[in-house]
Amino acid sequence: MKGNMNNMMKQMQKMQKKMMKAQDELHEMSFEASAGGGMVTVRANGKKEITDVEVKEEVVDPDDIEMLQDLILAATNDVLTQIDEKTNDTMGQFTKGMNMPGMF
Repeated sequence: MKGNMNNMMKQMQKMQKKMMKAQDELHEMSFEASAGGGMVTVRANGKKEITDVEVKEEVVDPDDIEMLQDLILAATNDVLTQIDEKTNDTMGQFTKGMNMPGMF
């Protein structure tokens, strides 16, 4: 029984190392989303940090600030959704087949 427990602990440590490596790789990834046909582009890393916002000059209309705000919001929400989906796909592989509530 003791050998079995040691083996299980080694497997868990191995899995934990793989999970940490996958998470580090996710954090290094770049994500990008656009709105308004490319008028606004938002880039972020896997840590959900916005790294760049690009706004095309022709979309800047002092009489319609709301549209520009909506485009920035749409692109930002899209890029954050992409990060969530990639994180769930990547980290979900570690919890497949396990019945552990609260993991990811």
